[in-house]
Amino acid sequence: MQPFTLLIKPSGSDCNIDCKYCFYRHRAPELGRGRQRMSDEVLERLVKDYLKLGFPVSSFAWQGGEPMLMGLDFYKRAVELQKKYGAAGQEVSNALQTNAILLDEKWCRFLHDNKFLVGVSIDGPKEFHDYYRLDHSGSGTFDKVVRAIGSCKEYKVEFNTLTLLNNRNVEHPDELFDFLIEIGSRYLQFIPCVESDSVTGGIADFSITPHQYGEFLCRLFDRWYDYGPQNLSIRNFNSILSFCAAGKHTICTFDKQCSSYIVVEHTGDCFCCDFFVEPKWRLGNIFETPIEKLAAGGKKRSFARAKQKLCNKCLLCRYLAVCRGGCMKDRTVFGDHSSRESYFCEGYKRFFDYAMPRFMQIAANYAGQKN
Repeated sequence: MQPFTLLIKPSGSDCNIDCKYCFYRHRAPELGRGRQRMSDEVLERLVKDYLKLGFPVSSFAWQGGEPMLMGLDFYKRAVELQKKYGAAGQEVSNALQTNAILLDEKWCRFLHDNKFLVGVSIDGPKEFHDYYRLDHSGSGTFDKVVRAIGSCKEYKVEFNTLTLLNNRNVEHPDELFDFLIEIGSRYLQFIPCVESDSVTGGIADFSITPHQYGEFLCRLFDRWYDYGPQNLSIRNFNSILSFCAAGKHTICTFDKQCSSYIVVEHTGDCFCCDFFVEPKWRLGNIFETPIEKLAAGGKKRSFARAKQKLCNKCLLCRYLAVCRGGCMKDRTVFGDHSSRESYFCEGYKRFFDYAMPRFMQIAANYAGQKN
């Protein structure tokens, strides 16, 4: 069967900070109330059943909420189980996406020794980061995150950064770029924030506009291009380069269908995507149905195909092949209509108009170097 990644939410939507813009804390309440923690039984079943599929690379992505709330012993147990159930020579990867508040020396030693890739959420310099990323007492978290990044560097933990673009930082691409380079990040992710306001029905005030996103991407591209694409990875840009060079994206945002991973909640319930953890898209539970059948079942196939239902505007667009309508989450921000155009459509077109010729040039240069 087609390989897939596990995106695991071992602590559900529980988190030790209180970001105003967090979409996951507002998921359907019937999917988890009170303290959410994955049991050892669920952990062992998912590791055992996933590794027996024998994929070339078996990828475990631990996310939240805040996955470090599980405690270090949980991940030590996960690694023990991976060794127990993995076949000789089987490649296993672990990635941990965290707000880094709990990341200390003990964690860093473990993460380094077991080759975890750590994604640190940071929204830029202090004035941007501390506007939304507050703890439950209302205090900023920036200083703790920067200390954690220092610990990652000290203990040689491989890390990248994830920056959520919101109405406070999106107008400052140069400050974000310079800051992330300064703290030592060489693999950058930028996620555009758009959520609906449950009260007004409009766009939430922390969201960004399509115009802002397009302008941000254009300026970010210039900085990346001048810095040297070979010296710095930016996730969306890497995917576009892959498409230019080989006709295949590396991220689901621009892919033809959404089928590269499944979400496993702390209960063992599985879902199609972490933007769609809702009863409609519940695939089943790993104690009731083998995980490979959940990943290849009718509901997952239906979700994957939904991305291909494009509006006429997309079908006539000169960038259809590279964009494929963007992320379904950005097509459903005003309701469950996956065949709408992306909320960020005009921003993407502005960016593709600006950058695609140079993407093609970079891809051609890489191809020439290989030959």
